[in-house]
Amino acid sequence: MFITKKHISRRTVLRGVGASLALPLLDSMVPAQTPLLKSAATPKTRLACIEMVHGAAGSTGEGSNKHYWSPAKEGSDFEFTQTLQPLEPLRNYITIVSDTDLRPATAWSAAEEGADHFRSSAVYLTASHPKMTEGSDYYVGTSLDQLYAQQFGQDTPLPSIQLCIEAVDASGACDYHYACVYADTISWASPTKPLPMIIDPRMAFENLFGDGRTPQERLARQKVNRSILDWISHDVARLQKDLGPSDRRRLSAYLDDVREIERRIERIEKYNASGEARALPSAPLGVPDSYEEHVRLMFDLQVLAFMTETTRVSAFKMSRDVSTRVFPESGVKTPFHPCSHHQENATKIAEFAKLNRYHVGLLPYFLEKLKNTADGDGNLLDHSMVLYGSPMGDGNVHNHKRVPVFLAGRANGKLKGNLHVRCADSTPMANIALTMLHKLGVNIETFGDSTGEIAI
Repeated sequence: MFITKKHISRRTVLRGVGASLALPLLDSMVPAQTPLLKSAATPKTRLACIEMVHGAAGSTGEGSNKHYWSPAKEGSDFEFTQTLQPLEPLRNYITIVSDTDLRPATAWSAAEEGADHFRSSAVYLTASHPKMTEGSDYYVGTSLDQLYAQQFGQDTPLPSIQLCIEAVDASGACDYHYACVYADTISWASPTKPLPMIIDPRMAFENLFGDGRTPQERLARQKVNRSILDWISHDVARLQKDLGPSDRRRLSAYLDDVREIERRIERIEKYNASGEARALPSAPLGVPDSYEEHVRLMFDLQVLAFMTETTRVSAFKMSRDVSTRVFPESGVKTPFHPCSHHQENATKIAEFAKLNRYHVGLLPYFLEKLKNTADGDGNLLDHSMVLYGSPMGDGNVHNHKRVPVFLAGRANGKLKGNLHVRCADSTPMANIALTMLHKLGVNIETFGDSTGEIAI
């Protein structure tokens, strides 16, 4: 290969009955004697947008003074706060942006008062005010993940993926005269086209790896209870003969990861079908009772999708508004939504901060996996931009001021990390989105209610 400059296509896919498995970037995919920076070894930036609902304790007056979320210092010598401390080992990849507001999520008329929970998620990635409607004539804006996917995701098998942990899962109207779809997704392909989010890990797995041929073939494969890898074993064996030792190891590790995720989903489905009592009896068969297990499965699927460039874009909704779920691993016994309604009680605000820290503490699992996954001339975290935040500020009063937000990753050198930026009062959160889009190569003048870029 070195002499002839022959190489495997970056778009190589292993196919079987109802199966389609894209490959990670291998050395054999880089043309011989071609500098990495001028080849497929420096891929386009992956974008992951993650939402957590109900705001943060650090967005309250009490929490702001105690720096539950935002560090006291700006620049690169900041100290990680109580809530963000789990991110400290990844300091050089973290960019914290404080004190931005999401005004389009607020009520713009008396009739809209009190409906913040049913607007917020629709505004998170669109920075646009949703039309109040109970019908199908909903209207909000195109989300930033879809603006990127529409320009830079059309050459991948999937332009984007949308995942969630909890769903409103309702049609028609929710409370306060808003269509339920506003609370069900954070991803909008156009102002009138919401994209459904997948809650079932099995469905997400099939979306990534089971779209090889027809739905009938995929169903037939699942019914015979065989691994997806069994259907492509011949192609794998043939491919490995042409690979060097390092590529064989990388391919083997990748296939092991795919199989391990498949086994975890199978174990969940087997338990849920056993007749044992479930904590989530109405959830799909592939959804585990454990919140952490569910989140980690969805993170693992995103890593595999990014590694293989099955897609470059993901949107992940980690909870739903007015969720009353309890997170025992956090040490907080109060259900999520009631915990956010702290009545300005310092002790209750501290309890909510503890819950915020727990949720943030789930992110390093994802970020470390990205960091430990080789990707051309760096790793996946070098080549990714990850947004984590909430469209709400102080959940007790349902405001959208000082919304909690941070970015992770280097975005192919467009973000330097190890940075805390404090914005002027009333700076739109849309300025973060506009800055992200520009760094991702999307050339637009404004986004939502943006007023300019942020120096990150």
